[in-house]
Amino acid sequence: MIDISVSGLVKEFEVGKKILDGLAFQVDTGERVGLLGPNGCGKTTFLRILTGEVYPDEGDIMIAPNKRMGLISQIPVYPTGYTVEDVLDTAFAPLHAMEEEMAALSQRMEEGESDPALLSRYDKLSTAFQTGGGYETDTNKNKVCNGLSIPQDMRERPFDMLSGGEKTRVNLARLILEDTDILLLDEPTNHLDLRATEWLEEYLERFKGTVLAVSHDRYFLDKVVQRVVEIQEGKAEFYAGNYSFYAVEKERRYEEKLRQYEKEQAKIQQLEKAAEQLRIWAYSGNDKIFKRAQSMEKRIERIRQTDKPKKDRKMSVRFGEREFRGDEVLSVKGLGKSFGGRTLFSGVDLEVEGGERIALLGDNGTGKSTLIKILMGEEEPDTGKLRKGPTVKVGYLPQIIHFEHPERSLVDTMLYDLDCTVQVARDRLASFKFRGEDVFKPVSALSGGEQSRLRLCMLMDSKINLLILDEPTNHLDIQSREWIEEAVEEYEGNLLFVSHDRYFIDRFATRIWMLEDGKITDFKGTYQEYLAAKEKGRLSVESGAPDAPPSKDKDRSAPPKKRPGGTKNLEKEVNAAERAVASAEERMYDLEQAIQEASADYLKLQELYQQREALEDELAHLYAQWERLAAELEEAKG
Repeated sequence: MIDISVSGLVKEFEVGKKILDGLAFQVDTGERVGLLGPNGCGKTTFLRILTGEVYPDEGDIMIAPNKRMGLISQIPVYPTGYTVEDVLDTAFAPLHAMEEEMAALSQRMEEGESDPALLSRYDKLSTAFQTGGGYETDTNKNKVCNGLSIPQDMRERPFDMLSGGEKTRVNLARLILEDTDILLLDEPTNHLDLRATEWLEEYLERFKGTVLAVSHDRYFLDKVVQRVVEIQEGKAEFYAGNYSFYAVEKERRYEEKLRQYEKEQAKIQQLEKAAEQLRIWAYSGNDKIFKRAQSMEKRIERIRQTDKPKKDRKMSVRFGEREFRGDEVLSVKGLGKSFGGRTLFSGVDLEVEGGERIALLGDNGTGKSTLIKILMGEEEPDTGKLRKGPTVKVGYLPQIIHFEHPERSLVDTMLYDLDCTVQVARDRLASFKFRGEDVFKPVSALSGGEQSRLRLCMLMDSKINLLILDEPTNHLDIQSREWIEEAVEEYEGNLLFVSHDRYFIDRFATRIWMLEDGKITDFKGTYQEYLAAKEKGRLSVESGAPDAPPSKDKDRSAPPKKRPGGTKNLEKEVNAAERAVASAEERMYDLEQAIQEASADYLKLQELYQQREALEDELAHLYAQWERLAAELEEAKG
């Protein structure tokens, strides 16, 4: 059965610029479909058309009858004074109406009315109320609120006083409680932390209805969607798989179309050359040759079918890097911070050395951005000290971008802040995809993602060796996220970042700082290794390092036994141990390369991560064996 059917959809907001141009596709009952495309391609417009907020210029839309549809980005207006609890309770409006009618009927029966129709109506209502979960509303509400990080104190606050992100979370909770048949998700993970995002993914796995999701969260798309519809130049392109499949298949289609185009162009050049020669010969008066030339030219026109495939230009700039001298990058001792009697964190002790890439993670409101602001000197700690290395130069991209003069144009902002020439400013802006008349827009007219891109454009001119990013991929489309990842990949200095983008975390983190319950768990390893250690219960609360396995060493006070063959055999064993370690390290290098190459294939990545975990255990054993033999050799040599 079809839940959503769209055919020939056309919409334009400016004359001659069709944002949707003949869009056509359908979504079957129970399908999970991802709607992709760059910012501005018409994804949100299409969702607004589905909900009736915007009307198309042409085309037909069909929604399956009696199906309830909800859009998360569309936040209704509630009466003044409504609390979050009141908003959540609107999800149970039909059940509340039943409850009120049942109470009225019960009152009438208690007063002596004995009409059989009255009793029949009460029985029907009672059955419907129980089937609809009327006796479980509080339980369900608490489950959803806990999953989406909506605490009790927030539920008591007026809905109008919430931030945009908080309103989005509450609206998502309301739609889930309504048990909607068709869920339209417009960037649902933008305002969710890691825990809430994972909860939403688990909920959608159990959800029996239809899901149409617009998202730039590649991890989320891989876990949730089964099919991808990409809006390209106002029309739909179809991919029968999740995001990883889409990424590979899109590249394959591009290469195939490019080969077809190049093949046709080569054939056309060959025929044009032959036709030109025939025309030269035809000037001698040979009509047959002239007709052959005309026939060949018609053949050339028939060949001109494949348009040259388009591929967006990549931004070809990189962070400026400053040479780092010394091992100490950052030292934090006894750091603590409280707000309004609430302790965000206390007793934080951390040391950062050269070359580390650290992900600062935690739920919303735990104090991640506050810690970053303290490191940047924008906030003062209540207790403790921090010290940066003498040669450390910091580059910072905050979560909320602020420009001192938002009324200035992009090019003027570059000229004033970077003290460069107009040509340099235009070239730099063009490399960040600000071209043509766009560079004369005021900064205040830019979207959040565009402002992040402009700030990055300015930041990349600085010579830095410690790059701090606070939610760098928020509000960016997938293409822009991939570009930032390429820029960060080339950057060789220290990196400290706050992010809920698990794809970004997986790609870059070599150390995890998990901020929860006022403490930082410090884990040296990748995000997947952190999750594996957490699942196995190998994280100690104090240090965050994997718990040490129980010692199997024998009593060291006992004198070592003499080895047969003196030191000669022992030297051979040490050399063999060294070769074994070197061989394992080479395999680890190859495995790391394979992991980087498979960064878009989560299934392959999972297999490679398991192989790496096994190889790490093997390496640890080989190192221990080598160190033991080397110590014995040193002792034997006296």
